[in-house]
Amino acid sequence: MKGKVEFTAEIFKEGEVYVSLCPELNVSSFGDSVDEAKESLAEAVTAFLEECKTMGTFEEVLEEAGFLRTEGGWVPRKAVLKSKLIIPA
Repeated sequence: MKGKVEFTAEIFKEGEVYVSLCPELNVSSFGDSVDEAKESLAEAVTAFLEECKTMGTFEEVLEEAGFLRTEGGWVPRKAVLKSKLIIPA
């Protein structure tokens, strides 16, 4: 891939496994440690974006996910506010 793609990695512990998620692209992976989960997620996102590139949808997918093109590559949009909301269930 030309340039770089910056993305968010969220890590959650589920039982004995660490689950990693890239919320911008809805790509996830896992590992036995936080570092393994991060590395595994980077591999999964790379594979996903390589497939997008092969299919000719690379730029479209990133733009629809809210990424912005910069001189160095692609960056996710920045939140103005990040907050938890609670509603009745």
